[in-house]
Amino acid sequence: MSNSPIKKVAVIGAGVMGAGIAAHVANSGTPVVLLDIVPPNLPEGGDRSAIAKGAVEKLLKADPAAFMSKSAARLVTTGNIEDDLALLADCDWIVEAIIERLDLKQALYAKIDAVRKPGSAVSSNTSTIPLDKLVSGLSPKFAEDFLVTHFFNPPRYMRLLEVVAGAKTRPEAVAAVSHFADHRLGKSVVACKDRPGFIANRLGVMWLQAAVVEAFDLNVAIEDADAIIGRPFGIPKTGVFGLLDLVGLDLMPHVNASLAGALPADDMFHVMNRPAPLIERMIADGYTGRKGKGGFYRLNREKGKVKEAMDLASGTYRTQRKADVPALGEARKSLGKLLDHDSLHGRYAWNVMGRTLAYAALLVGDAADEVDSIDEAMRLGYNWKKGPFELIDEIGVDGFVSRLEKAGLPVAPILKAAAGKSFYRIENGKRQVLGLDGAYRDMMRPEGVIMLSDIKLNAQPILKNGSASLWDIGDGVVCFEFTSKMNSLDPDIIALLGKSIALVKKSYKAMVVYNEGSQFSVGANLGLALFAANIAAWPEIENLVASGQSTYKALRYAPFPTVAAPSGMALGGGCEILMHCSAIQAHAETYTGLVEVGVGLLPGWGGCKELLRRWTAYGRLPRGPMPAVAKVFEMVSTAQVAKSAAEAKEMMIMAPTDGITMNRYRLLADAKAKALSMLEGYQPPEAPTFVLPGLSARSGLNMAVAGFARLGKATPHDVVVSDEVAGVLSGGDTDVTTPVTEDRLYELEREGFMRLVRTAGSLARVEHMLETGKPLRN
Repeated sequence: MSNSPIKKVAVIGAGVMGAGIAAHVANSGTPVVLLDIVPPNLPEGGDRSAIAKGAVEKLLKADPAAFMSKSAARLVTTGNIEDDLALLADCDWIVEAIIERLDLKQALYAKIDAVRKPGSAVSSNTSTIPLDKLVSGLSPKFAEDFLVTHFFNPPRYMRLLEVVAGAKTRPEAVAAVSHFADHRLGKSVVACKDRPGFIANRLGVMWLQAAVVEAFDLNVAIEDADAIIGRPFGIPKTGVFGLLDLVGLDLMPHVNASLAGALPADDMFHVMNRPAPLIERMIADGYTGRKGKGGFYRLNREKGKVKEAMDLASGTYRTQRKADVPALGEARKSLGKLLDHDSLHGRYAWNVMGRTLAYAALLVGDAADEVDSIDEAMRLGYNWKKGPFELIDEIGVDGFVSRLEKAGLPVAPILKAAAGKSFYRIENGKRQVLGLDGAYRDMMRPEGVIMLSDIKLNAQPILKNGSASLWDIGDGVVCFEFTSKMNSLDPDIIALLGKSIALVKKSYKAMVVYNEGSQFSVGANLGLALFAANIAAWPEIENLVASGQSTYKALRYAPFPTVAAPSGMALGGGCEILMHCSAIQAHAETYTGLVEVGVGLLPGWGGCKELLRRWTAYGRLPRGPMPAVAKVFEMVSTAQVAKSAAEAKEMMIMAPTDGITMNRYRLLADAKAKALSMLEGYQPPEAPTFVLPGLSARSGLNMAVAGFARLGKATPHDVVVSDEVAGVLSGGDTDVTTPVTEDRLYELEREGFMRLVRTAGSLARVEHMLETGKPLRN
């Protein structure tokens, strides 16, 4: 098993988790079998595999999408466990994701064991039943191949995978599954011990329960609670009550009961596990969160979509208000000052987070042996920006322990080992983490992982300004990094990119464009554009457009390979830089497109030209100049965004030869390897010329938009913006007998952009986007 890759997977159980796991396996390009029970009370002649088939059909319509491309669904073979267990015979990994009942699981395992091939790995997605109970009474060979693989929902998007091996599990089985999960599914694999709830849910449920109980006890408004237990601690802005609405209030009693029944009597969780009559009533009345009639927050449609919040004291809804937490301002971003703040809100912060962090420390040596495993589980399982031990470092270990002792809360052995120290440190340019023995060890990345954050520990940037940096990442390859807010593109980035291209020509071999922000780039800095427009600095705006065009053009025709390595959003100018590089190596979760029309503008840095070139070269369209023009016009005028790297390929933003990396941690290494693979004999591309239909095509495209406007599907300013887009894509005042150069398309983009940026409608869109983050439909 260790020497042969996992080439086919089976998932049994087509519920939310099982179907989601199967979809994500298909996203990796791996065939997967999805089985479920025969539907009960099935009429004669009915489809015996209807449950699994229905699950796939539902996922094809899901939002957020479970499949990275609808074509991935073709890799899923559906069936039922009565007729189709023979399909497991050629599967290398079989995942069980059925109801959390030990008797049903063990009965299923016996059937699996009878048909599976020798050495195939079998795992359960459980997080509530101990592994040793799952394999009790089953064959020794089955126990050797069995492990727990605990996915998080939704499986496509949540990067954490908790893996638990039993005392008899073969290391080769664990290694094969872990390698596949890492490289093919893009998961960060965290090894856990066979303890209730493993790591993330054990700590996460304690955190949620503490937050709810303390809010009731102290009568803290839920808006204030979410503001406190949210962004100040690097936790998503949903906080606690917003998160519970998202996952569903009805899950709380089941998860709490499961943990309470499995944990030892002296576990801290039991203190917080108290019934909440209000929540019980809400569940009974259908107020289970976003999937129900509302939850702690709701939208009251009877009152005209008024946002309301639950008052915990009265148990009734009231108008939602802004959080009012003076302690946050007075603490000035200091967690220690917030936890010490002599106020209701300060006490709430301590009672919740002090208890949560103390509990996290108690899990070291129990749920996992390493603090960094617990931190990784909370970062990726609950989307915390910092893990609990990183938070304790920020507070200060000694001060935190002093607070625990004063509050009468337990001080875990790991906290005693950290006395006078921190959990993490940098020593000789290496990250180190503290162990239970009080000694530090180097934090080792998995083989094949390069992180820019690690390189920065031992290096200074080659070039740097306020918005970008250039780093040497070895082997003659440099990394160009955006560092502005949200990695928005501004004159400083454009200027440094130009200098970097010139430097690489002289001294290096290749360039990767990459950063480790949550978004690759949200596009051009609209605030600068609006400011310039408000003071009528039109030459400055035109110079920015022109300098962006010339710099991107220099990037495209550089005499060395350039590889863009995006992750997250790569919008507008961020999308355009991708298309001007020699190649793209994208993280699977890359969301990219030319969205400028949403702010009343058009792509000004070669985006129209590049999409035209791609659809002409790669697109499977009818012959002639019009099909590519019409396709790109549709994409640009409706601001289409690819919701995955796979979709970016379908939209031709990425070329057929471009690569996709499933694991975010492996993106830089893969991009560097791609750049190095292109070195031998590299020649920049030849400048394209275009055969475009000219004014007749512009008129035809405008007629289509006018039709949408009459139907109310396009606004008056949409018509104005679309006309300028049509003018660029049709080639201006030309016809099919006159080739249009790349430089002419750059010129048309620049002219159209400048006309639009002077209109009141476009400036209103820009301003509205900056103020609300949403497009204006004017």
